[in-house]
Amino acid sequence: MVTEGEIRSLLSEVCDPEIPVLSLADLGVLRGVEFLDNEWHITITPTYSGCPAMKTMEDDILRKLNDNGIKAKVHLVLSPAWTTDWLSESGRKKLKEFGIAPPEDEVDKSVLFSAPTVVPCPKCGSRDTKMVSQFGSTACKAHYQCRSCLEPYDYFKCLK
Repeated sequence: MVTEGEIRSLLSEVCDPEIPVLSLADLGVLRGVEFLDNEWHITITPTYSGCPAMKTMEDDILRKLNDNGIKAKVHLVLSPAWTTDWLSESGRKKLKEFGIAPPEDEVDKSVLFSAPTVVPCPKCGSRDTKMVSQFGSTACKAHYQCRSCLEPYDYFKCLK
């Protein structure tokens, strides 16, 4: 009989299809692993309710487990809603190394206080950056540019 730890170990190899350096566990999308009625039940939560990658994530989970002789079902849950608080520290580091600025752990309050969130450049570390667009390569990212090295980069939006 396979253990929950072994299932989690296998699932740690399943990557986010949009950010392949992050596992679903790093991303915080993997919410539960439970053995019920003679099969494993895997619970995942999307980063936002319209995330187009969820079907791919489900397929990748099932493929990984089936390839290892494990029967499973994947359940999508929307509540509680995903938050960037669920990103692992390892995941935050991997985002930065991949060139995506990790969330700054604060909701963008610039609308209220006219002071934009400072998002350090993941390439050179400069804090002299600017938002180019609220919408980046995917809906969960914004597009920024560093004024020091002039490089563009994505910022993984902070969701609380």
